[in-house]
Amino acid sequence: MNNFTFAEPVWLWLLLLLPLAGWLKGATGTPPAVIYSSLALVRRFQKIAPQKAGRFLWLLRWIAVAGFILALARPQWGEGKQRIRASGIDIVVSMDLSDSMLAEDFERFGRDANRLDVSKEVLEEFINGRPSDRIGLIAFSGKAYIASPPTLNHAFLLENLDRFTTETVPEEGTAIGSGISAAINRLREIKDSKSRIVILMTDGEENTGKIKGHQAATAAAALGIKIYTIGIGKDGTMLYLPDQFGFKRPVQLVGIDEDSLREIATKTGGKYFRAESAEALRAVYKEIDQLEKTEREEQRYLQYHDLFRAFLGIALGLLVLDLILNYTLLRKLP
Repeated sequence: MNNFTFAEPVWLWLLLLLPLAGWLKGATGTPPAVIYSSLALVRRFQKIAPQKAGRFLWLLRWIAVAGFILALARPQWGEGKQRIRASGIDIVVSMDLSDSMLAEDFERFGRDANRLDVSKEVLEEFINGRPSDRIGLIAFSGKAYIASPPTLNHAFLLENLDRFTTETVPEEGTAIGSGISAAINRLREIKDSKSRIVILMTDGEENTGKIKGHQAATAAAALGIKIYTIGIGKDGTMLYLPDQFGFKRPVQLVGIDEDSLREIATKTGGKYFRAESAEALRAVYKEIDQLEKTEREEQRYLQYHDLFRAFLGIALGLLVLDLILNYTLLRKLP
């Protein structure tokens, strides 16, 4: 179905001035171009109907002016429309960037892959699947930093996600409470949100931070913010980190504190997930995606043809025609 509209309809108000201008012209009239000593000569030219010719020229000018006004209003013709689902949900993802995220207990393209690379890849897929949601990004380990506030500019968001490494946050540790607090502080600033959620991704247990995870969860629940927690990685995984001489030494990783993550999620009306593989992590995000779907639909026109030049061309053409007639067929007596 086609749709005709104006991009800047405020200019259309000028059309109301055209009848007023026409009335003023008729009230004042136009001064005679030639003064005759006798009316006999004038009567001889009455058969030529000069009044009709003059009215025709003025009609051309009024139509030309109307064409200019319509051109200023930028008429557009839309072809085709699409119904899309738009959730209007605001999401902040808080990602653990501690050294343990380098543990290679995931698989990617048939090879061992570390937790961080797989987490970034799956999160990118999730972001691309929700174009109508404002999504923000928090990086945390010993402290939490804002990588991106909730935004619809997902290209900017993904650029920042791509920069995530275990060196993004210099402070060591796992401050889960700080990661949650930074996320809810960004969400509490949004007043027009239909729904607000936090997705917490971590592979360890809380060992630092001024505020604890359960305290941050209480604050989130009071604000109506839902938290989904994701425990990443397998238990008993060894991490190999370089020592001061550059040799990789095995480090036994601390297991995930599932009870705390489950408590955080339950307290806010969210859910706890465990992801021990890339496929499991994709399934987690798919389930979150389904849990946070809404029924609202928006209708958007896919393409507009701007008719500005067409209306402008008509207006200019009428003015040129007026000039030609004025100096040829309908030329006034000197």
